[in-house]
Amino acid sequence: MVVLAGTPGFCDLQFNSCVMDETALSLGTIDVSYLSTSADCSISRCKHSTEEWGECNSRPTLFRSATLRWKEALLSRKRPFVGRCCYVCTPQSRDNFFNSSIPSLGLRNVIYINETHTRYRGWLARRFCYILFVQERDVHKGMFAKNLTENVLNSSRVQKAIVDEASEPSTPGSFVQTDPKAINKVKKKARKILQEMVANVSPTLIRLTGWVLLKLFNSFFWNIQIHRGQIEMVKAATEMNLPLIFLPVHKSHIDYLLLTFILFCHNIKAPYIAAGNNLNIPIFSTLIRKLGGFFIRRKLDQNPDGRKDFLYRALLYVHIEELLRQQQSLEIFLEGTRSRSGKTSGARAGLLSVVVDALFSNATPDVLIIPVGISYDRIIEGHYNSEQLGKPKKNESLWSIARGVFRMLRKNYGCVRVDFAQPFSLKEYVNSQSQKPVPAPFSLEQALLPAILPSRPNDTVDGEAEASLPNSRDISSEPFRRELISNLAEHVMFTADKSCAVMSTHIVACLLLYRHRQGTDLSRLVEDFFSMKEEVLARDFDLGFSGNSDDVVMHAIHLLGNCVNITNTSRNNEFFVTPSITIPAVFELNFYSNGILHVFIKEAVIACSLHAIQSRRYRNGTSGASPSLISQEHLVRKAASLCYLLSNEFTVSLPCQVIYQVCHESVERLIQYGILLVAEDDQEDVSPSLTEQQWNKKLPEPLSWRSDEEDEDSDFGEEQRDCYLKVSQSQEHQQYITFLQRLLGPLLEAYSSAVIFVHNFSGPVLESECIQKLHKHLISRTERNVAVYAESATYSHVKNAVKVFKEIGVFKQTKQRKDTILELGTTFLPQSNRQKLLEFVMSFMVL
Repeated sequence: MVVLAGTPGFCDLQFNSCVMDETALSLGTIDVSYLSTSADCSISRCKHSTEEWGECNSRPTLFRSATLRWKEALLSRKRPFVGRCCYVCTPQSRDNFFNSSIPSLGLRNVIYINETHTRYRGWLARRFCYILFVQERDVHKGMFAKNLTENVLNSSRVQKAIVDEASEPSTPGSFVQTDPKAINKVKKKARKILQEMVANVSPTLIRLTGWVLLKLFNSFFWNIQIHRGQIEMVKAATEMNLPLIFLPVHKSHIDYLLLTFILFCHNIKAPYIAAGNNLNIPIFSTLIRKLGGFFIRRKLDQNPDGRKDFLYRALLYVHIEELLRQQQSLEIFLEGTRSRSGKTSGARAGLLSVVVDALFSNATPDVLIIPVGISYDRIIEGHYNSEQLGKPKKNESLWSIARGVFRMLRKNYGCVRVDFAQPFSLKEYVNSQSQKPVPAPFSLEQALLPAILPSRPNDTVDGEAEASLPNSRDISSEPFRRELISNLAEHVMFTADKSCAVMSTHIVACLLLYRHRQGTDLSRLVEDFFSMKEEVLARDFDLGFSGNSDDVVMHAIHLLGNCVNITNTSRNNEFFVTPSITIPAVFELNFYSNGILHVFIKEAVIACSLHAIQSRRYRNGTSGASPSLISQEHLVRKAASLCYLLSNEFTVSLPCQVIYQVCHESVERLIQYGILLVAEDDQEDVSPSLTEQQWNKKLPEPLSWRSDEEDEDSDFGEEQRDCYLKVSQSQEHQQYITFLQRLLGPLLEAYSSAVIFVHNFSGPVLESECIQKLHKHLISRTERNVAVYAESATYSHVKNAVKVFKEIGVFKQTKQRKDTILELGTTFLPQSNRQKLLEFVMSFMVL
C-alpha cells in the first residue's frame, strides 16, 4: 500500500480489486485532503489504518496483490463531470448551479461512516458512530407536509369530482338529482383512496431506517459512491425554497431507498416517493408511507367498462399540487417499472404532466428538475431472466420481500454509483419551448417509410392535417402542452441515462459477448478492459470503479458468477475466460452489457450503416464512384434511418437536436479518430463544426431521401458538394468497427426475425397473442442453433419490435374493449413490400 508523505489513505478493497474512494476516482489528480483516515478491507469487512493493512490477515492471496498501481491512475485522463443540463433549453440553469470548482470535489463513499463524521471522538464514538451519525441528521416533523388529506378533500376540484360521481346517471341520457347520501358515500370512497395515497412521514422512523440501511448496505454493497460536486449542486437548489423533482432511472427495488438514504446523509429533505400499488403490501406498505412513499395505481382507470376514473384522477392531481404548494420534493420514476433489459426504458410522463400542470396553474412559482443516474455492479434481483423468457411477473408479497432480504445478506453485490444531474428550472424550460418555432407534425411512418420503400410516392400533408398543426406555443394550447411534456420527459431520461456511470461488470460482459464470444486469455481480457475504460472516458462518460485493471476484472468476473467460465490452460499457466452463451445465462450477460450501450450507440449506428452501404455495393456492383468510397451524406441518411428503426430501443439525441445532425456529428467524430478517412482534401466538408454551432439554429427539416441506386450513380461532378470517405484498413480500426457492429447484432437479428415472422402473419389476431407467438419463434431459433445471437430472443426485443411495426404501418391496430387487435396494414399487404422491409433490416446486420 502506497502512503503519500505519511498521510493515511482510504482503500476500498473489492474482491481483490482496489477501488479507490474520494478523489482517487478523479484520475490524474490526487488530493490528500479528500482521503479518509482508514482503509476498508471489504472482503472481511474489517477496518484498519493503511499502516496496519499490510499485516491484515484478510489480505487476499487468490490472485495478484491488491496494491494500488499509481502509474495506471496517474497516466489516465481526468474523469469527466457528467449530467450538465441542456444549454439550448435551460442556459440560465446551466450557469446558476455550476462553477469551475465543482468537478474537482471528487467522490465519496456514503456508507463509510466513522467518528470523523460525527461531532464526538474517542473509543465510545467509534463504537456508536452509526447511531451518533443518524441522530445528528437534520430531520424533523416541520419539514414535511401538513394536513394533506383534509386540504385535498376540501379542494374545489375534488369537491366537483365527488358531486359529479354522486350525480352520475345509472343509464345514458337519464338524469339523477344529487343525493346527500350518495355524496357521503363518494366522500368515504375518496377518503379511503387518500389513505392509500397520502404518506405520513415519521422523522423517527427515517432515522431508524437510516441506521438500519447503514448496516444493511455495508453488508451487501462494497461502497455507494456519489460525487461531492453533484451533491453541492443539489444543496444549492434546496436554498431556492422551490420544490425539487428527482427523476431517477429505475434499475432495482433498492432505488426507492437509495435516493432517500443519500439525501438523508447530507441533511437534504427526503422526497415523497411515487410507488406503484403493487408494493402496497401489509406491514411493508406502512413502512414505505412512514418514509415518504405514496402508492398510485399503475393504471389510473380501473373501471370495468374502461371509462376514466375522474375521482381518482382529481385526488391524484390535487395531492401532487398540494405537495408542491408546500414546497415538498418528489421522486418519480418516469420509466414506470424497472428496466428488464439493462437499458433505460422510454418515459411515461403521467405524473410529470401533473407537475407541469401545477406550474401552469400557479400552484408553485417554479419547480427544479433533477435527473438521477443509478448504476449497479450487480442488481439485488440478480437478473430478470424469467420475464425475458416470457413468464409473467410474480406479484410482490411480504414473504418474497423477507426472503429477498435474507438472500441479500448472504451475498455481496459490489459497488453502486449514484449521479445527480444538474438541476434545471421547469419554468425556464417552458419559456424556452414557447419561443421556438412550431415544428411540423412527426411520425415514425413518415420518417422511415421513404427509406424502406423508396419507390413509394411521398406522403403529402393535406389541408386537414395542416389545420391540425398547433399554431400557438401558449401553455393553454393542448397540442403544445402534450408536446412540451413529451419533450421534457425525453430530455430528463436522456440526461439521466448519460449520467449513469459505467461499471466493471458492464465492460467485462460487453467484451465477452461482443469481442471475445469464443473466449480469451485473462491477460488479453485485462488489456481490452483497460482500453475500453479509456474509450469510455474519452467520450465524456464516467466510470463507477477505479484501481488496477487486473483486480477489477477479477472482481467483475466474480460478480457475474455462473455466466462466465474460467479454466486453467497448460500454456504458461494462463487462465482462459469464456462467456456462457446458453439461455438464460446469455440474457443475464446481455443485461449487464447493455449498461455500456449508451456510450457507443451512435458510433455503432454509423458502423452498421457503413456495412449496409458496402454490402449493397458488393452485391449489386457499383457505377460511378469507387467501391471503396462512401458518400458522407448517404452514410448520414442511412444512419438516421437506423436510428428511427431502433427508436424504441435507445435514444441518440435530445428532443431539441436533429437526428440527422447528431449522426453527422458522429461521422465527424469517427473521422477525428482516424477510423474514417476523407478521400480528397479538396472535397472536405467546409461547413462549421457541429460543436461550434448552436442547436437552437438547427431546425428539424424533412430529410431528402434518395434511393440507394441514386446514391450509387452519383459521381464527383463539380456541383457535388458532398464529402467522400473511406474506411481505415488498420487492423485495430477494423476490429473496433466489427465490435461496434456486433453491439447492435442482437437488436437487428430480433427485428429481422420479426419481419420473417410477419411474412407468414395471418390476422387479425390479439396483440398479446401475436407477441407470444413471435417470442416463441425467436426462442425456437436459438434452440435450433439458427440464431447468431441467443440474446436476440429476449421478451423486451419482441415488444419493441411489435411497437415499431405498429408505428410504421406494418400492423394496423383496432381496439375492442380492453383488447388490441392486429392485422397487416395496407402498405405492407403486398409480399414485395414486406420483402423490402426484410432487406432493409438485414442490410445493417453483419452475419
